[in-house]
Amino acid sequence: MEIDPWLPRAAAQRPDGAGLVTPEGSVSYAELLLGATRAAGALAARAVKPGTRVAIALPPGRAFVETLHACGLLGAAAIPVDPRLGERERSEQTRTAAVVVDAPLSGDTGLFVAQEAWDPDAVALVVHTSGTTGAAQPIELSFGNVAAHVRAATDATELRSSDRWLCPLPLSHVGGLMAALRCAARSATLVLEPPPFDAGRVARALGEDVNVASLVPTMLQRVLDAGVTAGPSLRLIVLGGGTVTRALLLRARASGLPVAQSYGLTQACSTVTLSEPGDLDTAGRPLHGFGLSIAEDGEIFLTGDAVAGRHVVHTGDLGRLDEAGRLVVVGRKADTIITGGENVAPAEVEAVLESHPGVAEAGVFAREHPLWGEAVSAKVVAIEGEAPSAAELRAHCATRLAGYKVPKSFELVGALPRTGSGKLLRREL
Repeated sequence: MEIDPWLPRAAAQRPDGAGLVTPEGSVSYAELLLGATRAAGALAARAVKPGTRVAIALPPGRAFVETLHACGLLGAAAIPVDPRLGERERSEQTRTAAVVVDAPLSGDTGLFVAQEAWDPDAVALVVHTSGTTGAAQPIELSFGNVAAHVRAATDATELRSSDRWLCPLPLSHVGGLMAALRCAARSATLVLEPPPFDAGRVARALGEDVNVASLVPTMLQRVLDAGVTAGPSLRLIVLGGGTVTRALLLRARASGLPVAQSYGLTQACSTVTLSEPGDLDTAGRPLHGFGLSIAEDGEIFLTGDAVAGRHVVHTGDLGRLDEAGRLVVVGRKADTIITGGENVAPAEVEAVLESHPGVAEAGVFAREHPLWGEAVSAKVVAIEGEAPSAAELRAHCATRLAGYKVPKSFELVGALPRTGSGKLLRREL
């Protein structure tokens, strides 16, 4: 299988079309290719060649995107690194890189041999997991993996060259990274809203001229709080990055937002399943090329050409398939709380807590308990102006959950610990 680099093709098809839009302005595909070519020349001058690992420690923006495509032009392996990381984490994530790019590359186009076709088995990306259950782990994704994912995801989202894809996710996260590559593959426009997340700006973009957007649940909640209204061209919001409550989905539906739940993981280049917009109950069916099965204990197993190493991935996530073959994600296997011999999925309890009118967010975790072994415990962020009591929250849960699932303790906090992509850091609760 030969895979042609996407950026030169996009620049040939739409040279004057916008390839990238940032708060600083619009960049055409011709300009993007020129910038990537100059960056590739600068990297080649530093002995970067096919297979060389290049860490990109730049904020989301034009320089990051050009450097990412420069690695593709050279057949090098890109390692996206969040520039907000501390020194220890940054050092760990860049330790296998021959070159670390932490400032925009400049200069003339230089001399290098451009890749006419990618080797599908060569490493294209080394992306670190979000680190929600432990230290972030590097995942090697081949050009074949990436191409298989991009093909499946662009088909599922019906991405067209005239589309504008809004991405407020970090480009160091696989969700944001793949949005950039999908746009290049279909000559579409990537609209970046880099961190820190600005709910007002994102809400305005959703109400104006974007067609597709990538959000995580916390972002969706904040744009709803900002009074977002769906624009006439908006046809799809891909919602991923963690569990989402029915109450939040109902709010989105009432606001006219076409939200489609998704399930994905770094080992599969991001999105694995995608629901129909408005589906309140499932994460949808697998994208083309993915095989998904449920083990006896409820763990989700995954196969497919987009999966790292093309082997069976034991995801560590728990789920089930409904009668139509759609995935319902229950939670993380490692997060399961065993209290008095009974299993409790924190995500189920969080969904109940977040259905309380005074609760904005909830995080459920286990505390050691001399009688129960583990006690279900909750930290709650209240909606501004509200302060629900522990007794009120307990009563709310008791009418909706089995007794052993009701938290033994409740604590009001100002915020929950989250990763840069918005996932709950349960281990820090």
